Amino acid sequence: MSPEPVYLGNISPKGEAKPLWINRVWIIYSGFLGVIAFFFMITIYGGLGSMPDFQDLENPRSNLASEIISSDGETIGKFYLQNRSYTKFHQISPHVINALIATEDIRFYQHSGIDLRALIRAVVFVGRDGGASTITQQLALNLFGEGRAKSKPARVLQKIKEWIIAVQLERRYTKQEILAMYLNTVDFGYNSFGISSAAQTYFKKDVKKLDIHEAALLIGLLKGTSYYSPVRHEQRCLDRRNTVINQMIKYDFLEPALGDEYKANPLGLDLNPQGHSVGLATYFREVLRQELAEWVKTKTNEQGEPLNLYKDGLRIYTTIDSRMQEHAEDAVRVQMKSLQREFDQHWLGKAPWGEFTEIIEQGMKRSARYHTLKNEGWSESAIRKNFNEPTDINLFSWKGFKNVKMTPMDSIRYAKKFLHTGFMAMDPQTGFIKAWVGGIDINFSQYDHVNPSAKRQVGSSFKPLVYTVAVDNGFDPCQPIPNSPVTFEEFENWTPQNYDGKVGGSMSMFRGLALSVNNIVAYLMKQVGPQPVIDICRKMGITSPLDPYPSLCLGSFDMSVYEMVGAYGTYANQGVWTKPAYIQKITDHKGNILFEHTPETKDVTSEETAFVMTKMLQKVVDEGTASRLRNRYQLKGDFAGKTGTTQNNSDGWFIGFHPNLVAGAWVGADDRAVHFRSTSLGGGANTALPIFGLFMQKVMADSRLNLKPASFPVPEGGISINMDCSEYAYEKAEDEDSWGDSSD
Repeated sequence: MSPEPVYLGNISPKGEAKPLWINRVWIIYSGFLGVIAFFFMITIYGGLGSMPDFQDLENPRSNLASEIISSDGETIGKFYLQNRSYTKFHQISPHVINALIATEDIRFYQHSGIDLRALIRAVVFVGRDGGASTITQQLALNLFGEGRAKSKPARVLQKIKEWIIAVQLERRYTKQEILAMYLNTVDFGYNSFGISSAAQTYFKKDVKKLDIHEAALLIGLLKGTSYYSPVRHEQRCLDRRNTVINQMIKYDFLEPALGDEYKANPLGLDLNPQGHSVGLATYFREVLRQELAEWVKTKTNEQGEPLNLYKDGLRIYTTIDSRMQEHAEDAVRVQMKSLQREFDQHWLGKAPWGEFTEIIEQGMKRSARYHTLKNEGWSESAIRKNFNEPTDINLFSWKGFKNVKMTPMDSIRYAKKFLHTGFMAMDPQTGFIKAWVGGIDINFSQYDHVNPSAKRQVGSSFKPLVYTVAVDNGFDPCQPIPNSPVTFEEFENWTPQNYDGKVGGSMSMFRGLALSVNNIVAYLMKQVGPQPVIDICRKMGITSPLDPYPSLCLGSFDMSVYEMVGAYGTYANQGVWTKPAYIQKITDHKGNILFEHTPETKDVTSEETAFVMTKMLQKVVDEGTASRLRNRYQLKGDFAGKTGTTQNNSDGWFIGFHPNLVAGAWVGADDRAVHFRSTSLGGGANTALPIFGLFMQKVMADSRLNLKPASFPVPEGGISINMDCSEYAYEKAEDEDSWGDSSD
């Protein structure tokens, strides 16, 4: 009888010993599970690289763009590293959710972060790994990963981390929260991160209003934003969109017949490119960026870290009205394009800087190219040679940018011929700035001509402030003032002259301001003195340097558009200056208020004085140097304002106001040596006033803004200052028309 075999194993349920190989399988299987468990444990505790802790999972962070919101609720720009906005689940179109689940993870509501069925399918059918990755795993990679690993070993480790994080995410968040987080973190291409940014970029829509075919297009982009780009590869994008629609039909999110209708639709893009130098209010947004970059240094976020303008998703509620801003930019575009054509014709064949050729030399030495070459150690002669060698240059024109071959020096000569502008509109009661156009194109010239630091000589647009001091000091606006030269003996016998050199007779302050007669304002300056004029300037928010010289009366100093519009707002606001403001409030991404605007006001003059000055400035519009507001632009209702032109026509100004809106424009070249040769062309009435006229035409025609013709309010206490000039005998009206600078 042969001996019994010896088995190294347990007895089977039947009492029979198991074969050796079965025990070995169990040992290997147990070991495999142990290794997996070991890897999971050391991964969880960071042994194979950092893992998010509990706090990270409770408060996952991604770079959220800070949004700039207009007073009428439009997002007019963003500050970002990644153009991403946070959107809650209920704010997302259900079509987006359905398209996402049908395409990426149909068992999303059945699994707990890891879809074992899909995982087994991916292992059995090698090469179909994509089908095993759930939406939750993809979210884990987006939130806490650094992109898809390149090597297979690294990808295996990354997968383990994804599984662990996915399970933890599922334990801490609802399915809806996970979907929202996922859609907020993904890249949709074309500088759009997150579903909200994508909806704005591709369709100029709120994400809640996306239709089925639009939602399908956006979800389709997740497979490859470059390969399926609707901008560069329209047919591929169309095919991919239709594939997503087919998935929605397959999983009963969409009726087949309706799906076929959507597949027949074109892409239907309404592109709204997102960028720091495109869109509305580009100059304003840059001023805002610079201010907020300093402000955030004094604040901390919920993690106790310094606020980051580009990552923390601030919501900046501005005073800018997107509709008025659009009208302002249109008005600037129309007038400046026409004026540039007029300017080029005026100087046809000649250099507008004449003998001042040094401005070309200065332009070269101020250019970025010059400083780059200088920093690289180039010699002066080598730099000059470079500036005179043809190269490809992207030139601005009113027909669009164009790439041409020319020397850098010629490009400087080309750029110096352009006229520039600054325009601002403000609510005089609140001080809220409604429109801000700092120049003709920020991609051509970044210099902002509205900014308080951007100052130009103001000319006759300053005269009303001298008149205001006179009225405040009891001058009768109707009393005849000699139209004769005035000499200031204490100031080296300075004697200003009228623009046209004509003198004789007398005229009222009303007429003197309407026709911008230098002799009249000089007479008033001599009576009141320079210092009271400076004092009232300070009350009206003017901070520019002012010296107590009589030449102040002719606006012989520099001020900004921001200051001038703010000062004129005093008249429209019944003698009270309100500081111009452009931020209403700032909140974090959860809506917590971090800053709220507090108005800053100052009593400057009585209501009566402000009303008298307003009526004087109304005369300028009705029958003076700004009369084309009535004749050409047909503006109805009460308007007041003042033109301004400086020496050699280097600067043209117009500041005007309606009872509920004040606005002003400056026009000129960046170099004062570049200008029109006649005041009829270069005066404020021809250069700056049309911007105001076109803007007000557009604003008053826009029923959404409800800015209608209105009358300036009379002070409740009535008027004691005489404004009836009929009792005075002046020179004949036909002679009066020749006085002053009618083009000023």
